[in-house]
This record gives sequence, C-alpha cells and structure tokens, in this order.
Amino acid sequence: MTPIQWTYLIFGIVIVLALIFDLGLFSKKGQKTSLKTAFWQSIFWIGLSVLFFGFMWFEDGANTAVSFMSAYLMEKSLSMDNIFVFILIFSFFKVKEENYSRVLLIGILMALIFRAIFISVGVVLINKFHWILYIFGLFLLYTGIKMFKANPEDEFKPEENMAYRFMYRYMRVTTEEPKGRFTIRRNNKVYLTTLSVVVVMLAVTDIIFALDSIPAVFAISQQPVVIYTSNIFAVLGLRSLFFLLRGAVDKFDYLPQGIAIVLIFIGLKMLADYFIHIPVYVSLIVIVLCLGGSILYSLYHQKKGLPEGEVK
Repeated sequence: MTPIQWTYLIFGIVIVLALIFDLGLFSKKGQKTSLKTAFWQSIFWIGLSVLFFGFMWFEDGANTAVSFMSAYLMEKSLSMDNIFVFILIFSFFKVKEENYSRVLLIGILMALIFRAIFISVGVVLINKFHWILYIFGLFLLYTGIKMFKANPEDEFKPEENMAYRFMYRYMRVTTEEPKGRFTIRRNNKVYLTTLSVVVVMLAVTDIIFALDSIPAVFAISQQPVVIYTSNIFAVLGLRSLFFLLRGAVDKFDYLPQGIAIVLIFIGLKMLADYFIHIPVYVSLIVIVLCLGGSILYSLYHQKKGLPEGEVK
C-alpha cells in the first residue's frame, strides 16, 4: 500500500473508533451536555486531529501534514460562525436542551454527506479545469470583503431560510410538542416535528457555509486526502464546540473580521499563484495570527455602544 492509502485506512479506522467512543461514552440519549463534558469532548476531537497531524507528518511528509493543519484550522474557524447560526436556530424553535445532542449529531452527519459530494465534484472539476481555482479565489476575496464590512445588526432569521419555507409549504409539519420525536403519526398520517425541521436547517446552513470553506481549503491544498480529512475532523468536532461556545457567543465580536482577513488572504493567494507560490506554512501562520488575534482582541475590547456586561 502507498503512504496515501495507509493514511486513508488509518483515518477511517480512527474516525469509526472515535465516533463509537464519543457517542458511547460521552453521549447519552435525553441527557443535557454540561460545559465540562463539552470541554473534554472538544479536547478529545482536537487532540485526535493533532495526533493525526503527527501521523501524516511521519507517513506523508511535512508539507502534506502542514497543509492538513492549515485546512483544519481554516475549517474550524469558519465552523465558529456556523455555530452562532445554530444557536439562533435552536432558540427560534425553542428546542429543549436534552434534545440538542441528537439533533446536532443527525444534522452534522447529513452535512458530512453533502460536503463529501461537494469535495468530490470540486476535485474532479479542478483536475479537468485548473482555472476554476481563480474563480474560487475571486469568490473568497468577495466573501471576505463582504464579511469584513457586514453589519453586526443584520442577524440570521430562521423563518426566512429556504429550507424552513420549503418544509412548511410542501411537507406535513406539526408544531405539536415533539417530546424528542422527529415524526408524529396522526389520523394515519405522518407529520414531521420541529426537530426534523431543525435537523434539515442545520444541514442546509452547513452546506451554505461549505460554499466558503471548501474553496478556502482548495486554496491551501488540492490533495484529496488533505481536503477530506480536514473537513471531516473539523465538522465532527462541531457538536462539542457548540456546547462549549453557546454561552460565549457575545464574547467574540471581532472574530468575523479575523475570519474575513483570512479569506481575503487565501483568495489573494489563489489569484497570485500563477505569479508567485506562497508556502503552505505561511498560510498556517496567517491563519493562526488572524484567528488568535481576533479572539484576544474580542475578549479585551467591546463593540462601541455596548455597555459593560450587556448582551447584544
């Protein structure tokens, strides 16, 4: 077997065992996830990613390993914006806390399937039409500038989401208390509960975010092994990150600007690739500095007009 084949094999084994461990030992049906549990779950997934980074360094070389870590951090940072939207969706539908874990798990697994499809299509297209990378670069540049200038008052409105409107218009949806169920049978008819609506909205939201994150990963590396593994590790850690961050959503006011700068840098990197090759470790340094800097700046500075201790 080649080093890449060994990497895929070990990755598959690690993910299956990790999911069994995570779901079997960390998660129990109908149980609330405490901050302490969320912390250890996050440490578990991040630690696993770091160990896999070390394995890739040994098996596939330093360049592939650094590309993986850069892509993983890129995906992880964009996931934080994703989580803030998830929190709004749960709040809008008044989902009970004991149902959070299962709903998140199903929504994230659905998102993984769609991401795998997007990545596969992207790999095929780039192999045939390399110039698509420049379109990705322009798109990331536009997205980064738009995110940097975005008005923080323009909040995500779940009721305007296309998945929400489609399901309530064309499917049988009931607002009856779901009691942990995804479907309810009434008069020999099956109705979807609000939990089913939330699952679909989580998956659709992640797909929308993937339109930014996947091109950004392609800018870091076009190696399928890097793209697949970094995405899967980042997305599987979303559930624990959600529980860890849900009480701190208002503490990262400037994180979107940090992410925006990273997207602008990655977009410019893609567009300039024909003239100058920027080493992957430079991308890693920029990602770490921008994200770390924006988080630290958020913790020590409040947005103007927000009194001390006031929640947005």
